[in-house]
Amino acid sequence: MDVSHILDPLNEAQREAVSAQDKNLLIVAGAGSGKTRVLTHRIAWLVQVEGVSPYSILAVTFTNKAAAEMRGRIEKLMGAPASGMWVGTFHGIAHRLLRAHWQEANLPKTFQILDSDDQYRMIRRILKSLELDESEYAPREAQRFINAKKDEGLRVGKLHDNGDHRLHQLIRIYKVYEEQCQRGGMVDFAEVLLRTHELFNNVPSVLEQYHRRFRKILVDEFQDTNTIQYSLLRLLAGNDSNMFAVGDDDQSIYGWRGAKIENIHQYNHDFSNVRTVRLEQNYRSTKTILGASNALISNNSDRLGKELWTDGREGDLITVYTAFNERDEANFVVQQIIKWVEEGNPRNESAILYRSNAQSRVFEEALLRQQIPYRVYGGLRFFERMEIKDALAYMRLVANRDDDASFERVINTPTRGIGQRTLETIRATASQNKIPLWQASVIVMENKLLPVRAANALHAFLVMMNEMATGCEKLSLHELTEHVIEHSGLKEHYKKEKGEKGRDRIENLDELITAVCDFKQSEEEADLDPLSAFLSHASLEAGEQQGNEWEDCVQLMTLHSAKGLEFDTVFLCGLEEGLFPHQRSINKSGRLEEERRLCYVGMTRAKRYLYISHAEIRYLHGEEIHCTPSRFVSEIPKEYINEVRPMTSLIQSYSHKPRQKSQPAVKIETEITDGLKLGQRVAHTKFGEGVVVNYEGHGSHARIQVNFDYSGSKWLVAAYANLESV
Repeated sequence: MDVSHILDPLNEAQREAVSAQDKNLLIVAGAGSGKTRVLTHRIAWLVQVEGVSPYSILAVTFTNKAAAEMRGRIEKLMGAPASGMWVGTFHGIAHRLLRAHWQEANLPKTFQILDSDDQYRMIRRILKSLELDESEYAPREAQRFINAKKDEGLRVGKLHDNGDHRLHQLIRIYKVYEEQCQRGGMVDFAEVLLRTHELFNNVPSVLEQYHRRFRKILVDEFQDTNTIQYSLLRLLAGNDSNMFAVGDDDQSIYGWRGAKIENIHQYNHDFSNVRTVRLEQNYRSTKTILGASNALISNNSDRLGKELWTDGREGDLITVYTAFNERDEANFVVQQIIKWVEEGNPRNESAILYRSNAQSRVFEEALLRQQIPYRVYGGLRFFERMEIKDALAYMRLVANRDDDASFERVINTPTRGIGQRTLETIRATASQNKIPLWQASVIVMENKLLPVRAANALHAFLVMMNEMATGCEKLSLHELTEHVIEHSGLKEHYKKEKGEKGRDRIENLDELITAVCDFKQSEEEADLDPLSAFLSHASLEAGEQQGNEWEDCVQLMTLHSAKGLEFDTVFLCGLEEGLFPHQRSINKSGRLEEERRLCYVGMTRAKRYLYISHAEIRYLHGEEIHCTPSRFVSEIPKEYINEVRPMTSLIQSYSHKPRQKSQPAVKIETEITDGLKLGQRVAHTKFGEGVVVNYEGHGSHARIQVNFDYSGSKWLVAAYANLESV
């Protein structure tokens, strides 16, 4: 048969991976080496050349966006729909399995997925019921503890406090949390995977069913798997495994959220007769960028090993800029972006990358001063916005009155006179009777446990929800959504929030109706009613941390957010010891190596131009400190670097506090005119409040640049500005 359409677009190593006859393969795919192409062409090879049924193929990745892209490429390559094939995220596939086997998994048929925010709210409620002080037991800490234990496959019964009082309390919280979730028919994201793992272990017939079905398992981003995900793959693969794992240990940067780099290193031991294929030809970056990146990552030990190369152009040297301070650093970056755009290049092909979110502020100010549009990548996504979560909570309560998280979210949203005392009475009744909050509310009303005014407010809410549910019974999904938004009072509530924010919220509620209209229920959810199917879809979408579609604006993001992206020009900022690598990682070998991998990921995002910057002085933790360049800068060979010093001889500081005595003294010029300094917060009668960010000259004739909070950047003459210190 003609296989040219599968093999011809591939290089030699890619062809080797796609056409390999081995049962278990590990594809070490370097940055920009075409791993998605290899995955999709491998699937086409299995179906069209080896005659494998699409029904027998399971392809797993980490985001819904990546899964959709993979499915689209497969269908285009094969010229036919990928029907019967399972392509999805770990959570999406596990959710599908639980929907099909809800009884064996000990779940109600209409179980709902608890997102991170609702999980947090539930934990806060549990802390209150256990009389634990939030200042001592932070809800976020308890949330991380629960999710981490689930990711390790550990239930409460397997945990021991060993006399540790704090651990004892965290285990108590976990226990009550599990009980409430089971009672309300709710599962969180970690639970989706753990419950599926337990389903396979506890019901061998279900595991055998899917082991027989999925004869070929393909996994993307294998280096990012955690304990429970890796264990799920091993269970599904069984002893006669057929695994095609694609990953890169040099891009393993999510250890802080449970990813185990050990999994990709352990693969050769846990699966038999593994053949390793290395994809080292890079189609993204210049030879210079790749040479520097290879040199940097070679300082890590215990690597699978590879050397990226390209037959593309040599490219410009990497610019390393030594700034006086972070403001000088930001000004340099912005000036380079201005030149880039003036040469006719799109703004969205330039990205500013940094280790810590807090670093974005000074770059945002610099971009605002130049009126350059920018986007901080990774902001709130649609299903994470407050008004959308409120509407979805009402819809969840229509579908399932026992959903405690949704009940608590909307009982007084919009405000209807149901206060904390009423809620405490309901919670106490629920706790005493071990029933959901809705049922507890009914008991509270029947037993007249509330004052008249509070009882009337609660009664009105219960009646409204019942009438809303009755009114939804014969409506289509989009009509139901519209009905809930109108009758819940959310639209009128947000109309009261004047200005742009209020208008945005109303538009978002309208967009939710559009989202529902566009929603297509999948075949595996055929047994679910449309509302439950959509709510599960919304929860899974909200669980992904991805940005929206880009406009033509400069991209600002953390290095972790940059994984998987690429830009013509990349600015890698703040490369100083203690900042990057982070102070918490410097003295820990494993953590330091992950920081180096993070730097490697940042460098390999650049296609044409790479800038690296560090500051001699940086304002951190309330004081100015002298900085040492990151060791990562010195690990890049000199032949790849063009070093640049600042163009001005004046250090313009804007410190608010004196430098610690232990720091070396440097004379910093800050005074512009009497009582006015750089960094000072001032007020203007017309433009409002702002910060002094720059100046020209001295005394009363000095021109002062002020970045006003609402009026933008303005140049003013000191003698006539009449600025007042704030």
